[in-house]
Amino acid sequence: MVFAVASIALFMASVDQTIVATALGTLQRDMNAAVNWSSWTITIYALGQIIAMPLAGTISDRYGRKKVFICAILLFTVASLSCGLANDIYTLVALRAVQAIGGGAFMPSATGIVADEFGRDRDRAIGLFTSIFPIGGLVGPVLGGVFVTYWSWRGIFLVNVPIGIFLFCLGIVVVPGSRKKAATGLDLSGIALLGTGLLGSMLAVSYLGSASASLLDARFIAPLAIGIICLLLFVRHSARAAAPFVPLNLLAGKGFGIMNVINFVWGSAMFGFATLVPLYAEERYHLPVLAAGSLLTARAVGMIVVAALATFMLRRTGYRLPMIAGFITAATGLLLMGMSPPGLSAYAWLAIAAGFTGVGIGVAVPASNNATLHRAPESTASVAGLRGMFRQSGGITAISVITAIAARDASPALALAHAFWVLAFLLICLIPVVFLVPDHRGQW
Repeated sequence: MVFAVASIALFMASVDQTIVATALGTLQRDMNAAVNWSSWTITIYALGQIIAMPLAGTISDRYGRKKVFICAILLFTVASLSCGLANDIYTLVALRAVQAIGGGAFMPSATGIVADEFGRDRDRAIGLFTSIFPIGGLVGPVLGGVFVTYWSWRGIFLVNVPIGIFLFCLGIVVVPGSRKKAATGLDLSGIALLGTGLLGSMLAVSYLGSASASLLDARFIAPLAIGIICLLLFVRHSARAAAPFVPLNLLAGKGFGIMNVINFVWGSAMFGFATLVPLYAEERYHLPVLAAGSLLTARAVGMIVVAALATFMLRRTGYRLPMIAGFITAATGLLLMGMSPPGLSAYAWLAIAAGFTGVGIGVAVPASNNATLHRAPESTASVAGLRGMFRQSGGITAISVITAIAARDASPALALAHAFWVLAFLLICLIPVVFLVPDHRGQW
């Protein structure tokens, strides 16, 4: 029951990452909004999650996972209701940011709850989370299309309300309380520096995705400078503070620093691929929108099937071997995606490439989710929050940079193909780095 409650919460957060995409056109028309403002309903959700994940993780470890988890459900549900009742695009974007904070708090708090509840089997339970996100990503666009077609765009938000109420009541009854760390003052300076640093950096990176973006524009330079300065001050603060919000060893300690780098690059390839494949299929091979979107089905199926097997093999394989095998397989899929179909239809070829990438993700993610957790079992939620932050940051960075390059290229389709090859190269470059990750076999 505990795993079911945590899984439903993760599923809701995953669905809301993709469900809004199918409603952008309708939102733009109904609210008479500009294209850039309607697209911010997606961008702000990703930015909010990046900021919320590390904050929720650390707060969960300090003040109890259940409290954060229940508050996240409440915040997500109320924000979803408010989004469904919004009457202008500016209010909707602001409410999506609030919704993202609740959605971003699910992963670290749920990971901490499961780790506490499952004891020596927590590696398998945490690994199985891998299969939840692709299901949500697969259901989101379909569910969004159904609501937009047969009801209203408001349904994509209002559907969360009854589920959230049910989950809130069930969570209070089912989820056990967790032990808190010794009471310490909340590191407000650390929270402010981290939040400002992440927001500034990601706003600058997101700006690059616009067609008119310039590296010399103040809209890029100013938030980037503020973000970098605040992040550097945050690292300095974490090294000197008596009770830092995020301990320095979780950022750059043995094993943790390497995994943070891996998660950033892995997120670039994983999220960048998922977002750009439909656009690439439409631009290069002129596939219909529905066919282009369905290419991700092969990726999701590969992830779901393989992830369960990889999860239960972790105690025999350790962490390094599945990560290496997964990176190589995913890189193969990316290389195939950028190549011309050799005698096959474009759809069949792209589906095969997407399937390869999905298998690679399914093999690698359970191991990368668990790597280093055994080194800090008392900080499971904090580690999970930082992991999500680095992956999401990598994804936004890759998408923004690649779309900016494609928008300026004479052949956007070929630019996207070359981007897939670059992402494949980056994954291959991670292989020697994996040997620096502390390996672990057997039960925790």
